[in-house]
Amino acid sequence: LWEQSGHWGHYQENMFILNVDEETYSLKPMNCPESTYVYRHKVRSYRDLPLRYSEIGRLHRNEISGALGGMFRVRQITMDDAHIYCRPDQILSEINTLIGLVRRVYGLFKFEVSFKLSTKPDNAMGDPKLWEGAESALRQALEQNGIKYGVKEKDGAFYGPKIDIQIKDAIGRDWQVATIQLDFVMLPERFDLTYIDADGQAKRPVAIHRAIFGSFERFIGILTEHYAGAFPAWLSPVQVAVLPITDAFNDYAKSVVDALKENNVRAELDDRNEKVGFKIREWETKKAPYMLIVGQKEKDSGSVSVRRHREGDKGTQKLPEFIENIKKELVEKT
Repeated sequence: LWEQSGHWGHYQENMFILNVDEETYSLKPMNCPESTYVYRHKVRSYRDLPLRYSEIGRLHRNEISGALGGMFRVRQITMDDAHIYCRPDQILSEINTLIGLVRRVYGLFKFEVSFKLSTKPDNAMGDPKLWEGAESALRQALEQNGIKYGVKEKDGAFYGPKIDIQIKDAIGRDWQVATIQLDFVMLPERFDLTYIDADGQAKRPVAIHRAIFGSFERFIGILTEHYAGAFPAWLSPVQVAVLPITDAFNDYAKSVVDALKENNVRAELDDRNEKVGFKIREWETKKAPYMLIVGQKEKDSGSVSVRRHREGDKGTQKLPEFIENIKKELVEKT
């Protein structure tokens, strides 16, 4: 499989290779070739295209130890890959859709996005004319979307040019994340993929490789750095911590947590036998977006005393009011 795809010749040094019982094995370094088996399991018509195959794949890459760092560069990664098989006349529409998807996803996180066109590398496979056509298609898509882009000469994949998407974090650092790669060679040519066109002739599809987050591990690392651990409520693992003033109010605190969970709010009850001031300081250190303090007054009135991370006391609210407010915040991702 990897010899046929070209990875064995172009990527072998980055693969984990094992020799077992006189057989050579490798841990999967890429999600690319497997979709060809799905494509080839029956004859495809031009009416079937585009075909879009998505995979959340676990990959292993033999990165040198000096390149490893936190969650940003690891040897086991999880990729959100998709491989799209389309006709040449569908390329522009598919790439435009992917550019829109990238903008929408990164807009949720309020990231500033920039685009780079990575061109033919020295070790490229395939006909130079195919490369020219692929680079031209990517340029056209970027320009149709009114995108100002830079060019990274000779930085494309060995099988095709690509659009690399970078984001800038809160302190101005650039990170490489999403990618959209156009492939006329590796998957279509090497795996002899065809479809029957309207004229009854077998034609070669075009493959588009795309990853929106890049690797989940790296993206989570970037998010953590970007927000300095103080995630907005919609992203935070624990959105609300509920703190009873004393053990006498644990039951009411638990009912508050239950009500929050019933409304899909990630809440945690802190019923430790500690002073409430200690709990507040600890949850502030943990950067929980909200703390709800409950005592006799809150129990009697069916309310909660609200604290917001970094902002402190926000006053008392009826529990249903707080739930509606946080649900709105989570939906709007503010």
